[in-house]
Amino acid sequence: MGGTLECFSSFLGSDRRHKKRKQFQTVELKVRMDCEGCELKVRNALSTMRGVQSVDINRKQYKVTVTGYVEPHKVIKRVQSTGKKAELWPYVPYNLVAHPYVAPTYDKKAPPGYVRNMEVITVSSQVVRPEDQLTSLFSDDNPNACSIM
Repeated sequence: MGGTLECFSSFLGSDRRHKKRKQFQTVELKVRMDCEGCELKVRNALSTMRGVQSVDINRKQYKVTVTGYVEPHKVIKRVQSTGKKAELWPYVPYNLVAHPYVAPTYDKKAPPGYVRNMEVITVSSQVVRPEDQLTSLFSDDNPNACSIM
């Protein structure tokens, strides 16, 4: 009798040992690779991961794109196990950023047409947008706030 109840409960989805399925996603990484050997080492490490559908590598931009049912932190760990430094892709196309040539966003090492993704700046656990900083210069509440005149 106990076996029958366990069988029905597994069909109804009340089995506690059932793992949640990972979401299909694309993970973009910045990995410094200088030669075909480095590229092959990273490609082999990533393609053997469970859930990986495809691995695209652009060696000129140091960009690795992994698509599949994977988690970003596990992909980074796998790349780091090859001895390469890996981080999430920090760049966005420059036409998506309001001020692409401001000091924190402009990066000389960025691929052509890309800038760092620094649209929101966090200061002391408060989110401050660059536009808010400019509007606070001309405050009616604080007569000493206008530093331009």
